[in-house]
Amino acid sequence: MLTKAFIPYKGYYSSPFSKWQGSLANEHSIVLGSETAKAWLQTKKIEPDLFDYLILGATIGQPYTFYGGPWASALIGAQNIPGCLISQACSTSTTVIFQAAMGIETGLYQNVFTLMTDRCSNGPHTIWPNPNGPGGQVISENWLMDQFNNDPWAKNAMIQTAENVARKTGVTREQCDDVALRRYEQYTDSLANDREFQKKYMFPVSIRISKKKTLSLDADEGVMPTTRQGLEKLRPVLPDGSHTFGSQTHPADGNCGLIVTSREKAKELSQDRSKDAQIISYGFSRSKKGFMAMAVVPAAQMALDKAGISIKDVKVIKTHNPFAANDIYLASQMDIDVNSFNNFGSSLIFGHPQAPTAGRLIIEGIEELADKGGGYMLFTGCAAGDTGAALVLKI
Repeated sequence: MLTKAFIPYKGYYSSPFSKWQGSLANEHSIVLGSETAKAWLQTKKIEPDLFDYLILGATIGQPYTFYGGPWASALIGAQNIPGCLISQACSTSTTVIFQAAMGIETGLYQNVFTLMTDRCSNGPHTIWPNPNGPGGQVISENWLMDQFNNDPWAKNAMIQTAENVARKTGVTREQCDDVALRRYEQYTDSLANDREFQKKYMFPVSIRISKKKTLSLDADEGVMPTTRQGLEKLRPVLPDGSHTFGSQTHPADGNCGLIVTSREKAKELSQDRSKDAQIISYGFSRSKKGFMAMAVVPAAQMALDKAGISIKDVKVIKTHNPFAANDIYLASQMDIDVNSFNNFGSSLIFGHPQAPTAGRLIIEGIEELADKGGGYMLFTGCAAGDTGAALVLKI
């Protein structure tokens, strides 16, 4: 259990998420994320030299990723501090935030800026020399599509892991459609009253179209309208499977940032000291080979145990749910209503840019928890390699 690490209320932002091959498809994710963070800090009147460390979360290679952490810190205006890069697929934000919290807890850091950014669109294609190949042919890899389609250990695609869990636990096509529809309805709640909820945390990104023209993206791009009739018309992705393209997430582009600091500094930076979020605990897990969706449960339970609470003590639950089966399995194992969590949407609906996905969900959870008067929040999600990671926060 942690006692010293805090996220100041409103000490965070998320960009809108843009659909795969959408408006952010050609933007360097580290540059765009850093520029967005710098602009956000300026609006908050926070000087970058406040920070003594930066942790960058990114999973999809971009030019000069080798310099990732210190480059990002310089780009946001903190030219004299070091930084590091953490890459842990869908668990990147969760792990970044926890590592920042551990630094505060031990006194290693005073004030940490965490920046998570990725661009699934137009991902790199890597080649390696292979002198023994036929005719010296190279070994090649597509950073995005090859990872989605083949786990080198489990030897299966991401979608297959969801179907493995669905088949083993009896999750049906109808259940998956029901959850997808419910999550879309919850997302539309975030759009009510001129996007009142989203505007609590969402910060626009500016894209240079030319020397004289800049495009501002201030809302999610590419969210597909979902209806029961539309879902019923879709075919399963895999033969006899439970998931269609309507009940799984889609790749996206975006970034987010959070400040992790001490209780005292959080009070200085906060817009409402009564709503500062304390980082309480972290959980991690690995399910059996090829059953990724199952990893969300032991990760969540570990975080709850470390916090000294039960699922019944939690007021807000957010999950990274690339497949509907994730939430169905979590609900059944933890004896909760699958319709009662992920209010205001989830990655199933607004997309999955990898590194910033969990960060946005955690930010949304903080805002929802603040609106409910405080309490405990649980975030849990799966990640590549049949792993999971979870955080418990408290306001």
